[in-house]
Amino acid sequence: MTNPIACIVIPCFNEAARLDRAAVLGLAAHGSVRLLLVDDGSTDATASVVAKLAAESARIEVLTLSKNQGKAEAVRRGIVAALGGDTEFVGYYDADFATPPEELLRLVDVAAATPDVVCVLGARVALLGTAIHRRAVRHYAGRLFASAASAALGVAVYDTQCGAKVFRRGDALNSATARPFRSRWAFDVELLDRLLTGADGVAPIRASELLEVPLHAWRDVPGSRMRLSGAAMALLGVARIGLARRRHGRRS
Repeated sequence: MTNPIACIVIPCFNEAARLDRAAVLGLAAHGSVRLLLVDDGSTDATASVVAKLAAESARIEVLTLSKNQGKAEAVRRGIVAALGGDTEFVGYYDADFATPPEELLRLVDVAAATPDVVCVLGARVALLGTAIHRRAVRHYAGRLFASAASAALGVAVYDTQCGAKVFRRGDALNSATARPFRSRWAFDVELLDRLLTGADGVAPIRASELLEVPLHAWRDVPGSRMRLSGAAMALLGVARIGLARRRHGRRS
């Protein structure tokens, strides 16, 4: 059996009815990855579902949080746990599988093939020949958010919020995930900010060490927990990041 090169964190909160058992097992069966399912204090049958999945595959592990912490903390705790393993890469992936598994695996392949890159981000770009199916309101809200994130970070990033990202193991990622995120909804941007800023004596990464890869396919999945209030809080979080970078004279 081939040793996985990436550990993929999948945060799960009340996903018992939505988690695709066959898709999870199919992804875990691929030789390059193993999965860490983080049960974020679910109140439905998610704990039973993920336990059964782990029992069916040696490449699926479960991390259980005793109470709901929110996606940001579930992802962070999962990454920290994954960094305790031996895979070269660590990533995270949305439990709704809006990004098809083959696209996530392609991101892992890209990361492995580009040794000078620290982070590979999936980007939902509706190009001819792709199958990016996204509601218009989410597309335009996403463009507004991406513009704000680019301004805050000082880098031209197209899509910070796609739930498929792969990181190379290293001091930069260790430092960036060592403490909880301030933002519940804009943690993706905050994580990139921490990588680009550096901390605790760890040098920041360069913008050139971030790579966005346009996805061939992506689809909106019903059941998103993002609401108008959450979107507003996410924009506020991004604004705080931008102000902090300017206050400290940070450049990427």
